[in-house]
Amino acid sequence: MDRFSEKQRSYVMSRVRSRDTKPEMVVRRYLHRNGFRYRLHEKNLPGKPDLVLPKYRSVVFVHGCFWHRHQGCPRATMPASRVRFWEEKFKKNLLRDHQNRAELASLKWKVWVIWECELASEEKRSLNLAKLREKVLQSVNT
Repeated sequence: MDRFSEKQRSYVMSRVRSRDTKPEMVVRRYLHRNGFRYRLHEKNLPGKPDLVLPKYRSVVFVHGCFWHRHQGCPRATMPASRVRFWEEKFKKNLLRDHQNRAELASLKWKVWVIWECELASEEKRSLNLAKLREKVLQSVNT
């Protein structure tokens, strides 16, 4: 049973952002501070990646664990109400994510995914952003 009324839930869901989220802003600030220049939500690429780094032929998706079903993550919970709806929604999200990654790879783009939970604490954030930085830098040589 949902703890919110239908009207309240609708309002809450309408406030969920699809771009310029806090995790996305953390990644953007880090990369910019480290000298990377990027484009945002490039419409001409499959999935409109959150960040496009043309110099490195790399794209970055900053995924929310709930919406993109981060396997094994406690944030990837199943809502208690309208379970069938959510199962179908998540199934479509995962299929779309897979298709976008495959299409980008076929276009010779390197695809990197940062999960919301990987930015949760300062320690995790520092480690995972440094890993992303190294992966992007190494992608030039591959």
